[in-house]
Amino acid sequence: MVVLQDVLDARVRIQDVALKTPVMTSTTLDTIIEGEVFFKCENFQRAGAFKFRGAFNTVSQLSSEERRKGVITHSSGNHAQALALAASILGVKATIVMPKNSPQVKIEATRGYGAEIVFCENTTESRVAVCDLLIKQNDFTLVHPYNDSRIIAGAGTAALELIEEAGPLDYVFAPVGGGGFLSGTSIATKGLCHDSKVIAVEPANADDAFRSFKAGKIFPSLNPNTIADGLRTQLGELTFRIIQEYVDDIITVTEEEIVHAMKFIWERMKLVVEPSGAVSLAGLLKLKDKVKHKKIGVMISGGNIDLTKFFNTLL
Repeated sequence: MVVLQDVLDARVRIQDVALKTPVMTSTTLDTIIEGEVFFKCENFQRAGAFKFRGAFNTVSQLSSEERRKGVITHSSGNHAQALALAASILGVKATIVMPKNSPQVKIEATRGYGAEIVFCENTTESRVAVCDLLIKQNDFTLVHPYNDSRIIAGAGTAALELIEEAGPLDYVFAPVGGGGFLSGTSIATKGLCHDSKVIAVEPANADDAFRSFKAGKIFPSLNPNTIADGLRTQLGELTFRIIQEYVDDIITVTEEEIVHAMKFIWERMKLVVEPSGAVSLAGLLKLKDKVKHKKIGVMISGGNIDLTKFFNTLL
């Protein structure tokens, strides 16, 4: 299991490379909530998402032999970009297995960081199968998107920074897909604020984590149809155990609630946030009557959204 000390150690490894992202507030939202809300803006992180923290923490700990052979992962985008960038900085070859329906902006960014991309079908099974085959053929080291203690520890450094800047929090809302970000967030939060409640938020159209949490066993993610593309993955054995221990509840939000939250952040805070990153605010707004007069942290996981169609309408 990952503990707070692992998160603290990860911060030392990444502090000269990862960005200390801003903590931002909204007077309008504070009025709506009747409390204090602090956003941890990982949309400003390198490669546009929190994923860089865990990727660099992991690759920096590989042996010289592992670095020589190269690393591989499967990802729809944010982890792909993060690993590609981390590997590039450390001089390691990276191969990324990406579903064919990955956002074009994320595909181009991953290539831009120097990684080789291998496409797979749009299922979890295909991601894993193609990745496993390439590992067998090339002896690559797998850097899993979330089910890895080093990834989780790195991800936890975002919540660590949030609490150190904002002070003790009553609630922390975070998105959940595979559970790496949520796991790291919950470990850091509970380690620094024992009485704080960690609430995970998931799209209702991809509710495998919600069902798994309630049933006490992992359900697969089957054909998730959500705008939050970064949350279409399913929990891992490690992340599930951590979530069971540290997370207080998982709630779901509709596609309309996700879009409304993303619109609020764009219009009121002038921040470019992807749907997966807005899910946590959608959850807070859904529970606003239950968290009045509280001090709340909201984890914005990333800002990588494809605006090509929008800009094309202007030309």
